Amino acid sequence: MPSTLVHVAIGGLVATALLGGRFSSRAVAVGLLAAAVPDLDSFLVFIDGGHRSALHTFLFPALLTVGLYWDTRRAEGSRLRERFGPEAGYVVAVGIVSLVAGGIFPDLFTNGVNVFWPLHDQFYTLRGELLLSDQRAVVQTFVDLSPEEPARTTENTRFKTGADPDPWQQTEEPVERVFPVVQAGWQLMLVLVSATIVGFRTVQDRRSR
Repeated sequence: MPSTLVHVAIGGLVATALLGGRFSSRAVAVGLLAAAVPDLDSFLVFIDGGHRSALHTFLFPALLTVGLYWDTRRAEGSRLRERFGPEAGYVVAVGIVSLVAGGIFPDLFTNGVNVFWPLHDQFYTLRGELLLSDQRAVVQTFVDLSPEEPARTTENTRFKTGADPDPWQQTEEPVERVFPVVQAGWQLMLVLVSATIVGFRTVQDRRSR
């Protein structure tokens, strides 16, 4: 599964692309931090099945979006803009997109996410392949309408993390705590590309000031 560093790398790329002329080190930092936020639910060990549920649910960015809309449309003025400047609303919006694209999507497309928790308790995974075959035409395995048996819920699904290396408490012996950094070549490539692009834009921004 993608590490927090990989999430942050994707968030950095998304933020850099969307900020455009509004790019600054502070603005891109919002995107970087936002992409890391969902993984904080790995420390919510007091919630059964909380990791990939509590902060990976789509309801979380949805609530943030509603809050942002309410703040920026207030008749008496936006508190965000008053405190952080006229571009604050846009930067926060980019942060929410980075949270979804960098923080939630990588897990949804690998091991699974409880996307509508707590309204609907079931983990979903979007993975498969899309092929063009001279014998089978178009072949895709991403959409499978057959029900998963048994359905993965917070009752029967746990993910090992550095904060909770033995979620099912299967042993009384000390369990190694592993905090992944990169676990595949493509992840290392993504981190390096993101660091290069974000770093380049940051240097450009500082030189232009």
